[in-house]
Amino acid sequence: MHIFVTGATGFVGSAVVQDLLREGHQVTGLARSDASAQSLAAAGARVHRGDLEDLQSLREGVAEADGVIHTGFNHDFTRFKENSENDRNAIEAIGAVLSGSDRAFVVTSAIGILPQGKLVTEETMPPSPSPNPRAASEEAARSVAARGVRVSVVRLPLSVHGDGDHAFVPILIKMAREKGASAYVGDGSNRWPAVHRLDAARVFRLALEQGARAAYYHAVAEEGVEFRSIAEVIGRHLDVPVVSKTPEEAADHFAWFAHFAATDVPASSKQTQLALLWQPGQSGLIADINGRSYYQG
Repeated sequence: MHIFVTGATGFVGSAVVQDLLREGHQVTGLARSDASAQSLAAAGARVHRGDLEDLQSLREGVAEADGVIHTGFNHDFTRFKENSENDRNAIEAIGAVLSGSDRAFVVTSAIGILPQGKLVTEETMPPSPSPNPRAASEEAARSVAARGVRVSVVRLPLSVHGDGDHAFVPILIKMAREKGASAYVGDGSNRWPAVHRLDAARVFRLALEQGARAAYYHAVAEEGVEFRSIAEVIGRHLDVPVVSKTPEEAADHFAWFAHFAATDVPASSKQTQLALLWQPGQSGLIADINGRSYYQG
């Protein structure tokens, strides 16, 4: 199949592109910059110049494709609500082109939008209305599904790890260096689900190839890694103390990241594993962040 991929040079999207190509699919990736275009071409994918906010460029990219995997998202958290609404617009624009066909459309969402404090499954839904702007992606996917589009949703956990990671764990490492301490909130027993980027990429491909209409999939290899364990690994590698912070102290230590540092949302992927015959096979989060690559530079 010929697959159009947004976010095709991102941390997850680039792994999705490689997985699709390895399995014999043709891939066209959305590229905003010359550097992204060169990276896609070097990987063996076709290049479609455009931008997530340029809806016409999205429509044109989708028009010639047999299916779409949408991994693109602007992770500038200073514009989180605006970026989430932009994602809603992008999903609806893509869905409008796919309407009336049987072409598959895989949308990216986040485990973090689900209710906290208990194990969530693929059947768990975010509150409605949701206080989390990121829920806009799933709202848009449901709207598109109601118009008959063969859309499914892949939820990613708080930590998608592996070589090239520039998300939450590197942020924690940077904070620990700057503050001289690796911190957790309370007793640090809050849990982060996790997955290696290569395992996550396979979920996207399998959802595209064999996923059910209006289905939800969890790209989750580990149901919940205690945040204290993450802080302890970071502290040991940086040779800084590992300390507990009260919620009030955490607001000062973590600043805008305090919400994520306290998030407790263990997640199951049992239904995904059964439905897609998917089994994670890469290293776990703690093993990964024990490696040197996370502390170089």
